Amino acid sequence: MLADEIQQSILTFIQQSEQGATPDFNALALQVFAYQFEHNLPYRKYAQTMRQSPIFVKNWQQIPLMPIRGYKHLTLSTTPVVPDEPVFMSSGTTDPAHRSRNYHPSFQVWDASMKGPFKKYVLPDCDKMQILALFPGEKTNANSSLSRYVSRAIDFFGTKDSQILIDDQGLNYMGLIQALKQAEAQQQPVMLLGASFSYVHIFDYFKQYQLKFQLPVGSRLFDTGGFKGQSRTVAQTDLFTTMTDLLGIQRDHYLNMYGMTEISSQCYDQNLVTSHNFDKATPDWVRVRILDPDTLKPVATGQTGLIAYYDLANWNSCVGILTEDLGRQNTTGFELLGRVEGSEAKGCSIAVDQLLAANQSGR
Repeated sequence: MLADEIQQSILTFIQQSEQGATPDFNALALQVFAYQFEHNLPYRKYAQTMRQSPIFVKNWQQIPLMPIRGYKHLTLSTTPVVPDEPVFMSSGTTDPAHRSRNYHPSFQVWDASMKGPFKKYVLPDCDKMQILALFPGEKTNANSSLSRYVSRAIDFFGTKDSQILIDDQGLNYMGLIQALKQAEAQQQPVMLLGASFSYVHIFDYFKQYQLKFQLPVGSRLFDTGGFKGQSRTVAQTDLFTTMTDLLGIQRDHYLNMYGMTEISSQCYDQNLVTSHNFDKATPDWVRVRILDPDTLKPVATGQTGLIAYYDLANWNSCVGILTEDLGRQNTTGFELLGRVEGSEAKGCSIAVDQLLAANQSGR
């Protein structure tokens, strides 16, 4: 199968699912795996060490999981990497010497995967909203998946007065304050969209200058990321209290998104669709399994383990990824519990060792 064909198959799957159909996830996952096994040499070598190939893999749950650190050490691409090809790179906060690289010869699938779920979970009650972005856009940081996400969110769903309020010079506090005052005065709901720690700096600033806002009903705070590598940690409950006190936004209009450099689809809290449901939902082209950190065997519903992420939109690298994030599967979705702390999970360490051993000559 060629790159154009696999992308079209995924786009068709996304379109059908958004129209209410139930396309066969397993069938397409196996097609994507077979395509990647054929064209992604480091992944094929790794799968072969696990004695797995398209001949033996008959269910998506059997697809070998690429350890997320593989993106830091190997070129995981089914197409030849060419000069100036778009690539997303991680921030390097956990491993400054190695940054994950996820190559994107085309963004057609990535954009399609982002658009529908954003509308469903972030803006279920309206078509467009003023978006005040507190993270740089793609013009400032072309190698950030979140920066592309921010720019696409504004392109697809932002009103004309939407704006990105941060660049390589820093955060435009005066522009933010003016926009919030205008939203208050005009009683037009507004969305703040940013990485977790952006809000800590903003709230510190507001407290320093004794600024408070009562944003219109329907306003929401969109949050992604966490506090790894930052100057201090902040309890989420404290963030909620401060958000309500300084912005007038209640807990039910706080929304968290789960995404990362190495994947192409995002998962969202469901509370704007189903009241008080803060479990994360996956789009139809994503599956999540929770695995024991030591054995990498599935754990029971309600138990904590590592998140294994299967993303059909990840056509150019690896459809299945073993993250280093802890989660818990519930009856209505999954809960994100943060990164593995302390000593490495035994299962992760073994998987990485196997991966690098299989690719000693191809690093």
